[in-house]
Amino acid sequence: MIVAGTIDVAAAIIAESTLSFLGLGFPPDIPTWGRILFDSKDYLDIAPPFRAVPRSCVFLAVLTINFIGDGLRDALDPRKVM
Repeated sequence: MIVAGTIDVAAAIIAESTLSFLGLGFPPDIPTWGRILFDSKDYLDIAPPFRAVPRSCVFLAVLTINFIGDGLRDALDPRKVM
């Protein structure tokens, strides 16, 4: 079902970001949110917003995908009682 696939996208974003932040994800030359977070840790003392921007982007992307998945489930669920 498409809703399950949409929710899996949110889980995939979190998993990829976590693995890339830990250095276990994609190679360093491929930009990902987790890699950007990893690279921004060196500048935390100088400019804290550098870390807030990619973290906020990950949060908003996952939240948006979850809301879309919930809306699709509510609209397309065949077991929904009217």
